[in-house]
Amino acid sequence: MANAQKAFTIESLRTLAKQSFRCLVVPVRLRRAIKKYLREEDDPHIRKKVRQLSESFQEIKDSNLLLPETTAKRLADSTNSVEAKRWKIQTVYGDSGLEYRDGETAAYVASRMPAAYSVCYRVLTEIRRRLPGFKPTRVLDFGAGTGSGFWAVQEVWPKCAQKVNIVEPSQSMQRAGRDLLQGLKDLPLIHGYTSLLSLSQELNKKCRILNDKSERKHELVIASYVLGEIPSLKDRITMVRQLWDLTDDLLVLVEPGTPHGANIISQMRSYILWMENRKLRKKEKAEAGKEVLDLKSGAHIVAPCPHDGKCPLENTAKYCHFVQRLQRTSSQRSYKRTKGVPLRGFEDEKFCFVVFRRGQRPREPWPLDNIKLETLKEMRANRKPEDLEIDYEEFIKTQVVEVPYSDPRAQDSDITDEDEQEEEGEGEGTDEDEVEVEEAEEEEGSGRASVGGGWGRIIFPPFRKGKQVTLDMCVPTNEEGSEGAFERRVITKSKNPHLHLQAKKSFWGDLWPLTTQQQDISKENKKVDAGWCRPDQDQKWGAWP
Repeated sequence: MANAQKAFTIESLRTLAKQSFRCLVVPVRLRRAIKKYLREEDDPHIRKKVRQLSESFQEIKDSNLLLPETTAKRLADSTNSVEAKRWKIQTVYGDSGLEYRDGETAAYVASRMPAAYSVCYRVLTEIRRRLPGFKPTRVLDFGAGTGSGFWAVQEVWPKCAQKVNIVEPSQSMQRAGRDLLQGLKDLPLIHGYTSLLSLSQELNKKCRILNDKSERKHELVIASYVLGEIPSLKDRITMVRQLWDLTDDLLVLVEPGTPHGANIISQMRSYILWMENRKLRKKEKAEAGKEVLDLKSGAHIVAPCPHDGKCPLENTAKYCHFVQRLQRTSSQRSYKRTKGVPLRGFEDEKFCFVVFRRGQRPREPWPLDNIKLETLKEMRANRKPEDLEIDYEEFIKTQVVEVPYSDPRAQDSDITDEDEQEEEGEGEGTDEDEVEVEEAEEEEGSGRASVGGGWGRIIFPPFRKGKQVTLDMCVPTNEEGSEGAFERRVITKSKNPHLHLQAKKSFWGDLWPLTTQQQDISKENKKVDAGWCRPDQDQKWGAWP
């Protein structure tokens, strides 16, 4: 306990709280794979199909919003009936009316795959930072599409995954995913399935042969941009329940950053927590008097929620979502519609996500406990005269920055096949690269923003005005992390100069350190003003980031 508290300093808190990326750059090998795939497809009407694909996504979103509200009531009634013992799916992923043929798949690769990859990479990177000991060997990617989630897993945990199961109903999407992986080295064993039912049957068959039930489990299960394409709420919950049964450790759900996508994430979050809490209560009653409890019993949220209670934004006009900015690839700049105006060099992808983990939320020290924060007046009073002296020689040395050489071709995906073959012979994956990855992991493992509590989440863009910064956060209200609330904090330079500096550098989606000595939040502060405008529609928030 004491060692964990010593790891927290004012300087380290700034690094640990940082979870967002300013502008992600799609990896060179993925850009080259996309470029090569589109060159081989050679579809002259790909721009038109990109536009049609965008219109199809909009139609799906509009049709989902028109679903009857009585679906939730019918679901609640069915859970109390005998029929709930056998979960039958009437509509599944792929029944939304959007059929991916070769043309639509090429349009998806050209326009949507880089953004989907960037979001998956952003979410998985936060998992690696906050859970440095987690290294998945068995991965399930449900609704894999062209493999955006798999590419993100390979970048975040290189050479870690040993077996990957992919579920994608579109054969064209599966073919495109295999084509994009051509030429890559050190790939894990990959199995493709067209439905979750066929995957379950295959896993059950292996369990019977090997007499080992662990064959069904996966350390990491990803479902990105898929639940919104399942029209029925009841079938969505059924699908997530089946994915949770296949999960041994982490379940990651990602949806578009729209009110509908946030509503889906909120519903799945509430259901999984409710279901696991009910199982845990029944198990505690059945095993009353026993001291040993299964470590995998129950569930808690790793991210983005800092608590496992009711969402404070529920039944309000606001919704929890985040933004990831990415640098547009050459294919996106070439094929996306511009409306007569040149495209920007970047785009902002809004997304919602939730990460479940089996087991109870750990209890760990809060970061600001036992850290004395001085006011600006106290800092000036304690300042020593020698601290005001400036060593100009040392100052000049600190201003000199050595910029390492970087190959300009590494930032360009327009590269010929001959250049690719030459670079393959030059040792793409050298031992030095592996050492750099290991060193980076060791640095991240030296300190982390724990999941056990003490960290709030900045859920809207910070508002900076003068010498104060306003932060809108979701925070835990108790040390167990069982309840949470929405809180607006104003950080001023005069009261907290160190935290003010951290607040100035914080972005939408970052964490914020808390202390157990904070004052109780009143009911008035827990409420969210329904008339408060959305940050992305208010000019005072400015551009992100």
